[in-house]
Amino acid sequence: MQALSHPESRTYARIAGALYLTIAVSGGFAIAYVPEVINVPGDPAATLENISAMRGLFLAGIGGDIVMMLSEVLLTVMLFFMFRAVSPTLSAMAALARLSMVAVMSAMLFFSAAIFTLAADASFLSGFTAPERASLAGLFTYLDAVGVWIWQLFFALHLVILGILILKSGAYPRLFGYGMTIGAIGYALDSLYAFALPEVTLLGLARIGLLAIVTLSEVGFALWLLFRGPRVSGETAAA
Repeated sequence: MQALSHPESRTYARIAGALYLTIAVSGGFAIAYVPEVINVPGDPAATLENISAMRGLFLAGIGGDIVMMLSEVLLTVMLFFMFRAVSPTLSAMAALARLSMVAVMSAMLFFSAAIFTLAADASFLSGFTAPERASLAGLFTYLDAVGVWIWQLFFALHLVILGILILKSGAYPRLFGYGMTIGAIGYALDSLYAFALPEVTLLGLARIGLLAIVTLSEVGFALWLLFRGPRVSGETAAA
């Protein structure tokens, strides 16, 4: 595609912005909405019952994960070329960090498949009693949560570097760069809070504030890419 040949163009930026919003919608559905409806905290047996009763919704959530991850791969490559001229090294670091996040997300699908199989009561699970299947489901659910804590660390690193690249580029509002660089710490704090320090109330409040900042910055950057694009010279725009 000719549009993908010019990373500095507004058409290229609009494609990247569309991918960003695709990730936001599919990710919000798969990561936030579906678990909120199906999961019953502290009761894996009830969760398995919900999955069995709402198989379509659970599978749609997995589909949302797949759409999100495929879009992530495409966007990662596009962001690399968008900012390669600013700093090849930083751009490569940001890309590798984001791809590492996608790799962890992909591995987490194994846990989703395992939980779905337990809920479906597959024939090869006949040797397990209902309480044993519920215990296994609880284990896989916990490991899925651990996967989230891991990918958030890679994503935090990516956002810090992306924010720096935005600041150095001069092609986008600096507010987005500052918001990503500072707010990205919220993802790291969220992992630390959930995994090791859930009793530290101040840490929990700090991560909420920082996550709000980085979310607004990401959405703002995505919308800017989609509707405005980078600041370009007349020569570049003509190209």
